[in-house]
Amino acid sequence: MGLFSSNKISRDDLKPGDHIYAWRKAYIYSHHGIYIGDGKVIHFTRGDGPVMRKGTFVDKIIVSSMTNHGGYNPCPNCGKRSNTRGVISSCLDCFLAEGNLHLFKYNVSLATFMSQLRGGTCTIAPSDPSNEVISRAKFLLLRNGFGDYHLFKNNCEDFAIYCKTSLVVGKSYVLGRNGQANTVGLAACVARMLTPLVRNVIRLFFDVGMRKDAIKVPVESLVAWRNKDDTTVTRKRRLQHKNKHSVLTFYKHIVKFRFLI
Repeated sequence: MGLFSSNKISRDDLKPGDHIYAWRKAYIYSHHGIYIGDGKVIHFTRGDGPVMRKGTFVDKIIVSSMTNHGGYNPCPNCGKRSNTRGVISSCLDCFLAEGNLHLFKYNVSLATFMSQLRGGTCTIAPSDPSNEVISRAKFLLLRNGFGDYHLFKNNCEDFAIYCKTSLVVGKSYVLGRNGQANTVGLAACVARMLTPLVRNVIRLFFDVGMRKDAIKVPVESLVAWRNKDDTTVTRKRRLQHKNKHSVLTFYKHIVKFRFLI
């Protein structure tokens, strides 16, 4: 599996602040996080839950974000994490889920980026100092401030890249521009019909290190924006529920009135 082992490293080479990842089942998708030292990783996960379906392609990708210690159930270090979602901290073993350890590379050359056959392994964007990376990850962990997990719009690689660079796209703080999502997305399906050079040019166009509209946003501002956005969504849901309840009440009164007649 040379394609998936190019960035493989040993645990002895790990440094606090590293962006690491591990391939999941059948190398369909990889799970990303920030190593903070002492065998701990902060990462963003979908978790498990009642909405999980069985046997679909998307489910296999969603499951890749879940923690799993392998032979220990629950993990003696982390406890039971299968139902945990959002930004969490877990031991390295749970994060890897019996997969191999890989290092996501930053500030790579254009030639190196174009030579990669798969997205989600490197970026042209430079990394910030390790202390800033760890500080962002811990702040997001404390506030659980990275929003809801979404495969294409807000996933574990987006979380790790933000922690490393503080970069988002545009004034709306758009995420979901990572190489891995572009690899499995609709654009990637179309790109597979093109030459390898054209596919890599498409990935290069989406890379956060190349985008002219990428801006640095402090983690406090990102969390405040996320909370405001979540509040807006909650208000809309409450209003929809209220309107639905009002309509149902109205129809009940009509039915009752007609029955009395």
